[in-house]
Amino acid sequence: MYAVQYIAVIIVLALMVYVLGKYGRNELDWQDLVFWEALLFIMLVVSLKPVEISTTIRKILGLGRGLDALFVVAIGLSYLLLFRLYIAIDKAEREITELTRQIAIEFQEIREMLKKLEKD
Repeated sequence: MYAVQYIAVIIVLALMVYVLGKYGRNELDWQDLVFWEALLFIMLVVSLKPVEISTTIRKILGLGRGLDALFVVAIGLSYLLLFRLYIAIDKAEREITELTRQIAIEFQEIREMLKKLEKD
């Protein structure tokens, strides 16, 4: 194993412990825990056997070099993560919009009640 592989293994294991700690402090849902741990496990396997895995992916995708295959897979995973982030942001925006509407409706009702009380 090369020195960079040792470094990668240490970093990935540290990230796995970090994610478990986040879950332990209830900062992550179990779905997020499974997703991130699976992704980190894949990264751990790739860091342990980079040549074999890149060669296999290269043959499956029909690319010229193994490193190209790893870049293609990494870019694909990056797009999946971006899509997941987009979905989460869109959901949060919709919830904020709905809460704003509810607050505006309640505020208007309160103003109407105050006007009625002032008249009496």
